[in-house]
Amino acid sequence: MKASLTTPHEVLESVFGYRAFRGQQETVIRHVLDGRDALVLMPTGGGKSLCYQIPALLRPGVGVVISPLIALMQDQVDALGQLGVRAQFLNSTLDAASESRIEAAARRGELDLVYLAPERVNTERGRRFLDALANGPGIALFAIDEAHCVSSWGHDFRPDYLSLGELGTRWPGVPRVALTATATPITRDEIVTRLGLGRGRTFVAGFDRPNITYRVVEKEEPRRQLLAFLQRGHAGHAGIVYCLSRKKVEETAAWLASEGIPSLPYHAGLDAATRRKHQDRFLREDGIVMTATIAFGMGIDKPDVRFVAHLDLPKSLEGYYQETGRAGRDGEPAVAWMAYGLGDVVQLRQFIERSESTPERQRVEARKLDDMLAYCETADCRRGVLLSYFGEARASGAGAGAGAGCGACDVCLAPPERWDGTVAAQKALSAVLRTGERFGAGHVVDVLIGKASEKVERFGHDRLPTFGVGADLDEREWRRVLRQLVVLGLLAPDPDGHGGLRTTADARAVLRGERVVELRRASAIALAPRGKRKAAAKAREAFGAVTPPTSEESALFEALKAWRKAAAAEQGVPAYVVFHDKTLAEIARVKPRSIGALQLISGVGETKLARYGEDLLEVVRLGGPPNLA
Repeated sequence: MKASLTTPHEVLESVFGYRAFRGQQETVIRHVLDGRDALVLMPTGGGKSLCYQIPALLRPGVGVVISPLIALMQDQVDALGQLGVRAQFLNSTLDAASESRIEAAARRGELDLVYLAPERVNTERGRRFLDALANGPGIALFAIDEAHCVSSWGHDFRPDYLSLGELGTRWPGVPRVALTATATPITRDEIVTRLGLGRGRTFVAGFDRPNITYRVVEKEEPRRQLLAFLQRGHAGHAGIVYCLSRKKVEETAAWLASEGIPSLPYHAGLDAATRRKHQDRFLREDGIVMTATIAFGMGIDKPDVRFVAHLDLPKSLEGYYQETGRAGRDGEPAVAWMAYGLGDVVQLRQFIERSESTPERQRVEARKLDDMLAYCETADCRRGVLLSYFGEARASGAGAGAGAGCGACDVCLAPPERWDGTVAAQKALSAVLRTGERFGAGHVVDVLIGKASEKVERFGHDRLPTFGVGADLDEREWRRVLRQLVVLGLLAPDPDGHGGLRTTADARAVLRGERVVELRRASAIALAPRGKRKAAAKAREAFGAVTPPTSEESALFEALKAWRKAAAAEQGVPAYVVFHDKTLAEIARVKPRSIGALQLISGVGETKLARYGEDLLEVVRLGGPPNLA
């Protein structure tokens, strides 16, 4: 392959089946081809892999890819194998004989790419293997994927990444390309410093994912809210539901399954065989919902994930962006949905305050949480807030502020109002103080609205001057006020973990009337009566659902999917590794009748054309799958 292809465009078209590069891909590729280092920031689904795969195929030697997850390695190797690229991985899933066989093939120059975990690079055997490559066929490049893992400011710090800065000194002259979808300016600087990329170039392709609709809803009955979200716009779709705890993952997956939604749990507490089994089902079957902790997802290349839902608040905007970015990798519409409540704020603040981290690390985590909370409570375009966080200037249209709006987030679709909540804040802060600063939100709200619960009466709080002082707002509205007071730093959770709320030093100015407090009302959907909210929300839930083929094309599209499923099962690979839905949809639309016409379809390279071309033409001719027996 290396001998027959000489330019990036030849590789792009012949191997990968695409006619044109996207964004900065070609610029990055030519930069690396010239032997220079690079840091590449591209959104998930933006085509980062081509930025090292194509140079690895064009430069002499074997491309070495350092990846943090076994699942990603398997996925990439399967996909590259379908393209005729000679790729293998070396990780703990292999037996000794397989490892030796793959290492020998690489040393003989019989591989184009080899994937390694950072832990392996740090071993003496790993270094000897790389020395053998350097002294034999040569090392085409080092690609460091998920490079944010090297930064203590990143959301997924991995200590084994720290030693990767030695690559440039031990094997000088080998270009290094570090890649990530998630890095703030601070994180970028640390990546460059720790990996020694100061003489290289940083490419920032933009963080916007215009095909994703962002939605945040207030927690009321989160499971039922999730179920409504899935049933209204995502029945039969593949997706991911993130939960904070392993217990909640198990319970939510079981509950979804009981409601007729095929859902599987995934967390670090499950044994490796179960995790692998569930992951394989998610990758290979249609319509599986993976309910998981953040242990699941990095490097998962499934293109047709139509939604990512969070039942608990993420710890940072970096983590949130990374997790939501697993939706819509195929460029088709997808939704990032999150249910958020006061309990999330209290729980995460307690995690930080009670952790054994250094004071500096606690400050970093607290600042990240504050940024996450500000995103949830914003009255501006959510896409604009995300882009600003990552240092990308807002422009008109998608990613703009409240004035222009992106048209694809809940704030832009149903803008909330701002109101002077100073008096409400004074009432709430006074209620917290007078009840002793040791009760949770539910008790404080009961006092404010004048609800004489058993607990309120037992403590005599029904005789306080603040009892019933907030009857002008209902329970839901008071919970919204309390949550925003925590976000504003006027209330704080009890650090001892008993769920109580206490006032902060900043609250004094509000109580004395020296500070105005501006609050955010819920969106028009949330403020509507429950019966009307359902109809209003239904229309917006549908936004982001995949647009199906036309009636003329749908039968052929389904036939192509049935053929793909059988072909993938025969080879033991995920269906999307054979072809993406987008490619099949284009085939269904164009209805090619010859090999030449089929070759013009995006995603059909020479190897896939030779392997599947006749079968595809037969499906098009018959309008149904051929006999694969």
